[in-house]
Amino acid sequence: MLRPLLLSALLALPAQAQDMSDLGSPPAGTYRTDPAHTRLWFTVDHLGFSRYMALFTKVEATLQFDPDAPQAMQVTATVDLASLETHNDDPSYDFNAIVSGPDFLNAPAHPLARFTSTSVTLTGDRTADVTGDLTLNGVTKPVVLQATYNGGWGHMPLDPGGARAGFSVQTTLKRSDFGISNGIPAPGTTMGVSDEVQVFIETEMMNPDAPKP
Repeated sequence: MLRPLLLSALLALPAQAQDMSDLGSPPAGTYRTDPAHTRLWFTVDHLGFSRYMALFTKVEATLQFDPDAPQAMQVTATVDLASLETHNDDPSYDFNAIVSGPDFLNAPAHPLARFTSTSVTLTGDRTADVTGDLTLNGVTKPVVLQATYNGGWGHMPLDPGGARAGFSVQTTLKRSDFGISNGIPAPGTTMGVSDEVQVFIETEMMNPDAPKP
């Protein structure tokens, strides 16, 4: 609902009031995911025939954001593995339950995946490698997330979320590292589901407590 509200409100303002240059930049503080503007999905190779995609609908993260000290930033995140959505509507074949079940994500035994950052290494003006510990299926391993800062604002009167910052994140991991090996193709074949998993995140994070001008 936020984007239609913002759009209608902006269109109703005089042209001179629609200048977005005075909204400032996100200040330092604690930011949390906006669930309406956060998506996490993954892709795997299926039989060599397609790049299969699915997503999770319950993702939460907290970011200690400091634009003046980006290498000191810290992030923690959780993913509810039972919130997997495969978009298969066949009632006789619950694909969500299969993929999130014991043979793959094992959500019944380990319902949450958790990520805690341990370091941030800048790779560009708006990019960084975020190293951290990922716990999945009861196994904790280090992973590196490639993160891009997409910008934001410090205060927007029509945004109830207050300050807002947007990020694009991706990584690649091997599910076998986390004890999830069912269906991995035999060497030299593609008959199965790839060990390699590509993960993508698009998120906007909010700080309603940020100081207002």
